[in-house]
Amino acid sequence: MVRENEIRQGEVAIDPPPATDAGLVYIGRIATPWTSRLVAPRQGRADGPICRIEIFEPWRQAMDGIEKYERLEVLYWLHLSRRDLVKQSPAKDGTTYGTFALRSPVRPNPIGTSIATLVGVEGTTILVRGLDCLDGTPLIDLKPDRTLFKPIAPPQPGDFETEMGSGQPTDQA
Repeated sequence: MVRENEIRQGEVAIDPPPATDAGLVYIGRIATPWTSRLVAPRQGRADGPICRIEIFEPWRQAMDGIEKYERLEVLYWLHLSRRDLVKQSPAKDGTTYGTFALRSPVRPNPIGTSIATLVGVEGTTILVRGLDCLDGTPLIDLKPDRTLFKPIAPPQPGDFETEMGSGQPTDQA
């Protein structure tokens, strides 16, 4: 069973540094069927239940054109997740992994991301399938799935680079 806040054998928690203001603004809220991590899916499914992404004013205009994309990358703040584990044991067998080697919601900055299938748009609400977050999760951002998106802006030099001969970054900005 999924845990809420216990420490499993081999896991390591730290005292994280105090949070600093990154200037994050929630642009909406996500409505899903799940109210507890104990019942939420570990990964969203394309055939999962329809979830509602409710966009706050004044961000409504930012939705213009979103209906052109079959899939959206949804970024959200996992507001109920702990933030102090650096080693985790997801299988509960004592084997541990570094937090950055997992897709666990327990992270220093608990940002969740899903590729969701767009079902429809109703006013300021976007209907999708494929989420794995809890009901009431704050929305950070929405983007077209990068595999479907073609840049609209004119190309720039870095768009054509395929490798760096010296392995060193260039000074071009």
